[in-house]
Amino acid sequence: MKHEERLKQVELILSDVDGVFTDGGIIFDNQGIETKRFHVRDGLAVKLWRQAGYQFGLISSRSSQIVRNRSAELGIDLVRQGVPEKLPVAQEIITSLKLQPEQVCYIGDDLPDLPVIQYVGVGVAVADAAAELRTAALLTTKAPGGEGAIRELVETLLKAKQRWDEVVRKHLA
Repeated sequence: MKHEERLKQVELILSDVDGVFTDGGIIFDNQGIETKRFHVRDGLAVKLWRQAGYQFGLISSRSSQIVRNRSAELGIDLVRQGVPEKLPVAQEIITSLKLQPEQVCYIGDDLPDLPVIQYVGVGVAVADAAAELRTAALLTTKAPGGEGAIRELVETLLKAKQRWDEVVRKHLA
């Protein structure tokens, strides 16, 4: 199947968190409280994707209240944290939504993401991902993790579906 056709089939984006939604840095203050930095354009991209009628989910090896807060702010219901192996969780989500792997895009940055990238229809690596991911992925973003990679992916998918202009018009209306 041609590259463009695979992009058109995507109904669900699943994403890693650290290194994709964030720059991968994990910062602890003197009280041991963890902080993360999220890019505002990635948040808008998630909202635009969802407003266009598609689904978005997060799968993370780590657990964080910050991720719960950001997910709630963006209206992301599909959030799985503290996941030792991501592929079984991705398969469970895909099955529960009655989707086929070909209808799913997964974006990641490191080796724990590789099995999911190889399983779904559209595997995506962020620009600064591990070499193994960039090799296995259908697409590699120009933006590194935490610097607008999610925004770039959403725009790419919506343009492939010929929905980008419509989504932008609705957002600006």
